[in-house]
Amino acid sequence: MADQDPVFNIQRVYLKEGSLEQPNSPAILLEQEQPSVEINLGVNVENVAEGVFEVAVTATVQTKIQDRTVFLVECKQAGIFEIRNVPEEQMGSVIGIACPQIVYPYLRGNVADLIQRAGFPPVHLAEINFQSMYEQQQAAQANAGQNLTQ
Repeated sequence: MADQDPVFNIQRVYLKEGSLEQPNSPAILLEQEQPSVEINLGVNVENVAEGVFEVAVTATVQTKIQDRTVFLVECKQAGIFEIRNVPEEQMGSVIGIACPQIVYPYLRGNVADLIQRAGFPPVHLAEINFQSMYEQQQAAQANAGQNLTQ
């Protein structure tokens, strides 16, 4: 039947949240030392309606000189995806790999833009292998489940 064909539609990609803090400016801008950069990424999935999911990829970029923050950027880029008639065993990889891969380039651009608009050289987030990340999460969950049953 045609109504059982798999459906995968991108309904919208949007910047859900963005913030930038420079708590030690302007004094820290005069420092000559190279700052350290720490980047954390996360993926969050929410089922918002029957067959409709919001997939959000979050990046936190913090630069420091010694223990003082130069800047802190937090960005959350989200997409709304309609996903229907996908076999259950494929659903996790569609949501955990395909959707973040679509959203992530927008997040990279917004993070670089926000940092550059703050007067810093842009920080370009590296390409992410969401398949590898997803597989690591699945393995960690499986190990956690085994630890609970022992």
